[in-house]
Amino acid sequence: MKTIKTQMKRIAVVLLSGIFLIAVASCSGNKKSQPVNSDQTTLDKKEIEKTVREVVYPLPTAFEVTEMINKIEASYILGLSNLTANTDKYFTDKAQALNLGVYSADLSYASTYNMQQEIMSYLEASENLIVELGITGAFSKTFISDIETSINDKSKLTKLITNSFYDAYEYLVKSDKQDLSLLVLTGSWIEGMYISCNISETVYHNPELVKIILHQKNSLNKLIELLNTDTQHETIKEILVQLKPIKQVYESIDEQGITESQLNDIIEKVENLRAKIIS
Repeated sequence: MKTIKTQMKRIAVVLLSGIFLIAVASCSGNKKSQPVNSDQTTLDKKEIEKTVREVVYPLPTAFEVTEMINKIEASYILGLSNLTANTDKYFTDKAQALNLGVYSADLSYASTYNMQQEIMSYLEASENLIVELGITGAFSKTFISDIETSINDKSKLTKLITNSFYDAYEYLVKSDKQDLSLLVLTGSWIEGMYISCNISETVYHNPELVKIILHQKNSLNKLIELLNTDTQHETIKEILVQLKPIKQVYESIDEQGITESQLNDIIEKVENLRAKIIS
């Protein structure tokens, strides 16, 4: 029981790293994570940062995925991300949490390209879902306005978002909202994959892009491992079933490399699951 509880605290770290553009893109190594002491009244930020760097690897955040996309000089595609107007369609906790993850990936995508109008739109959409989920206590009351005033200062913006991450992490750990954290993480992963699979009309003929998508086999396995720690929730079991077709394609890939047919199969299954999530 204690092991599961510790793992769930770590999941909260991974979740929030997906929501916010925290500076963990340089994570490396395969060290064992140290448990966080939940009995502390105030969590040590240095300890949390150490845990973040250890736990997030090898599961890349949506920000890391979009940074990799930026390196291959793919242009920002208007209309690729989920429509912010869709927030009105999400009524259940499951739909709201999954799409909070989707919008977090869209926010990362827009931020990578400094699309200021889109950044504010996705922040607003995320804020609406945060209110609906009842987790507003995870963020300061001035968070959105602070983002607005820092929109042109990338350094200040990164620091602001990073600090807010620590506050949100502490809140979710103490509020025991593990199932929501897993759903948000899943939504973020799916949207990151969807963006990766659709930023080029000739994905298979772009070696760097193929490498990005192929590398997500490890992150999918890590995601499924995390989801399997909380299968007492029906929504988590449903997501595991929906991820299985994608996992099966990845498992069919051998050491010879991914075929065009396998890549197209991954793209199709990601698009199908993403369509169910955002509809």
